[in-house]
Amino acid sequence: MQVLILNSGSSSIKFQLFSMPEASILCSGLIERIGYKDAFFKFKSQKDTIEFQSEILNHKVGLNLLAKQLFDKNTGVLDSPDDIAVVGHRVVHGGKYFSKATEITKEVKERIRDLSKLAPLHNPAHLEGIEVAEDVFKSAKQVIVCDTAFHQSIPEYAYKYAIPNEFLDTYDIRVYGFHGISHKYVSQEAIKFLGKKDSKIITIHLGNGCSMTAVKDGKSIDHSMGFTPLDGLIMGTRSGNIDPAVIFYLADKLNYKVNDINTLLLKKSGMLGLTGFSDLRDIIDAAEKGNKECELALLMNTYRIKKYIGSYAAVLNGLDAIVFTAGIGENAALIRQMVCEDMDFLGIQMDSEKNKIRSSTLQAVQKDNAKVGILVIPTNEELEIAKQAMALLEN
Repeated sequence: MQVLILNSGSSSIKFQLFSMPEASILCSGLIERIGYKDAFFKFKSQKDTIEFQSEILNHKVGLNLLAKQLFDKNTGVLDSPDDIAVVGHRVVHGGKYFSKATEITKEVKERIRDLSKLAPLHNPAHLEGIEVAEDVFKSAKQVIVCDTAFHQSIPEYAYKYAIPNEFLDTYDIRVYGFHGISHKYVSQEAIKFLGKKDSKIITIHLGNGCSMTAVKDGKSIDHSMGFTPLDGLIMGTRSGNIDPAVIFYLADKLNYKVNDINTLLLKKSGMLGLTGFSDLRDIIDAAEKGNKECELALLMNTYRIKKYIGSYAAVLNGLDAIVFTAGIGENAALIRQMVCEDMDFLGIQMDSEKNKIRSSTLQAVQKDNAKVGILVIPTNEELEIAKQAMALLEN
């Protein structure tokens, strides 16, 4: 069965086509800068890699280009749109309504549209991708998997904010959690590796956006992001945790407007605000050459992660393993090393030589006699969506 996975952003589409249930990848790629004259299209299969720049005015044009490439007689991988049985869509915000993969209906699309007020940069693009896919792949089942779904198991005492009840009851202001597809995938892989049904794991997703999840027996019980993806760890351009009174001070004393504060905390803070660099590789390189701002930023970044490890170990009442994943988590050995330094009390002891080895598969980098596993697990959100979509159809 052929399953196409689409991840539609505001100006991009990432895609993978799987043959299920064997989970073999038939093709993958991306479309970037949708809406611009120099949009970029990349398609990779076992026999070809096709790249070009062209004007791609909107998502419909982009998905039609993808369909044309999928079924091209010379370089395509399928014969017709009817070969695709399922199209799975990543949706960032499912609110409190979606806790598992869900077949798309008119009512589901209305929910996604309504939740755009909570994810204005993401949900409208997802909805557009869904509606175009319905038109292009008419015979396929359309399924959504939400980033927030995995975190619906967080208990009320952990997701509720200490503000008047009406703000939850009437306006749904609460912790939702994000990166859930990634956290679920790597936590399941860790559980399989550990061979423990009853498990206590902390998953650490480090990319441009960063988050952590306390996972007990395969279920999310706490998460570092909250009502939005701004909360928690220090990220590429996002501040993470900050005293809310700083916002009042910026507005009342420094005359910042609300939109300016939003831009400051979302796009001009984090590692970029601390160092002037947006790429962690540049920050590490500068730190190694003695740049004090970059040295401090790395310490701040990894210190924040340590704090969450400590608090989540307490919440879990123990710890079997921590998991590093996503672009930085999988590739930045220095960050992993700094996070795991001086954590002996919790049983976290890294083998620095193992940590230096790059691998495209799960790797354990703790010392042989360490009580807590340190796992580096490449995430695969597209495969997780495909697996959940297949489980939905089978049920």
